[in-house]
Amino acid sequence: MDICKKSCTFAVQITKDVKMETICAIATAYGQSGIAVIRVSGEDAIRVTDGLFAGRRRLAETAGGQIVFGKIRRGDEVLDEVLASVFRAPHSYTGEDVVEISCHGSVYIQEKLLEWLIESGCRMARGGEFTQRAFLNGKMDLAQAEAVADLIAAQSKAEKDLALSQLRGSVSKEIEQLRERLLEFTSLIELELDFADHEELEFADRSELKALAEEISATLEKLTGSFKSGNAIRHGIPVAIAGAPNAGKSTLLNALLGEERAIVSDIQGTTRDTIEDSVTIDGILFRLTDTAGLRKTEDQLEQMGIARSQQAARKAQIILYVIGDWENEEMQLDETDIHGTIIRVYNKADLAHNAGIQPREGICISAKEGKIEPLKEELVRLSHEMIHPSGVMISNARHYEALLRALEAIRRVKEGLAEGLSGELLSMDLQDCLEALGEVTGRISSQEVLNTIFSKFCIGK
Repeated sequence: MDICKKSCTFAVQITKDVKMETICAIATAYGQSGIAVIRVSGEDAIRVTDGLFAGRRRLAETAGGQIVFGKIRRGDEVLDEVLASVFRAPHSYTGEDVVEISCHGSVYIQEKLLEWLIESGCRMARGGEFTQRAFLNGKMDLAQAEAVADLIAAQSKAEKDLALSQLRGSVSKEIEQLRERLLEFTSLIELELDFADHEELEFADRSELKALAEEISATLEKLTGSFKSGNAIRHGIPVAIAGAPNAGKSTLLNALLGEERAIVSDIQGTTRDTIEDSVTIDGILFRLTDTAGLRKTEDQLEQMGIARSQQAARKAQIILYVIGDWENEEMQLDETDIHGTIIRVYNKADLAHNAGIQPREGICISAKEGKIEPLKEELVRLSHEMIHPSGVMISNARHYEALLRALEAIRRVKEGLAEGLSGELLSMDLQDCLEALGEVTGRISSQEVLNTIFSKFCIGK
């Protein structure tokens, strides 16, 4: 099947499978609040809401993009005074008629209003259904829709900036540009297949295709290579706090978090298992892991803790090796298979300075006194090196997997061109690449994939 027709077939099938009834849900966080927003979307959104709304003018007579003050009432019962924002298709978030009702944040008012809307012909929206409709109605592609969920879940400025960039189409534009250029060549090669009886005909210039394949391959390598950085922004840069017993690792964890998260004791071996938490420093999210003290011991439980410490260090991008005894700073960490950056952190600086001891290369802090600013500055500096490459960045595992398949397919195209393979065989690999690229933006997506993606959204979005 022609790749263009295949894309359209999937899109049409998905639209048919989803019944576009009028839906409603609370768009703000559930619970008591100053203001709550109830969102209604669908062909009957304005009519249904109008039946419960009493204002200076009817919502049916209100132009899109306008807000009307009025009351929500049914019969003689007045539920609340509200503001109704009217959005008319296609100029709305979902691409349908939408009414957003801003009411007082009483749980009773919110639930009663939903009840009245449902009794008037709406149904409760499923998780992510508003955004799913935005995708199906062409308001955004699938990569942008997923960025909406990432933006809502953002825990740091860097994560917010990345999600906002993807929502604005940074990834989508890059993918679509590659796809459109590749589609042109694929169409020419398929045209050659239609004239298979005339072997001398060659519509697709092989030298131009080779140059394009090289360019696409380089772009895909750059995009897939950005996933490590994008994933670190999305989930936080993993940081392991390691060192000998009583070096002050748990005290440092508490100082970084600004709270007493870990038990601090002079007794060696107090921390026998890893303790994990996260902190945002200068807009960057760090996932901290406090580990058991590294030393030789016969205690089996402590040995298990030390093994987990080594495992945490192997997974971390940054290892803070805390040194409490400045005169005996021999590193106990096994650096085998450790690929992260190791920072020597000289703790208890107040005691060492009083004793006239000078550290070697590293950062001096006093975790007990909360004097850790130099360490924070170094963490931020390293993070900028790790997660701020130039250009477009991907952070979604689904996108990463699809782009890896696209990269493998375009590599087969390059090999096929070098070996002088027929247009029919080249076409198969080109279509594999196009399909993989199309999965990122949702040009080619199964209903099962869409259901899985949007089921992770909160209801009301």
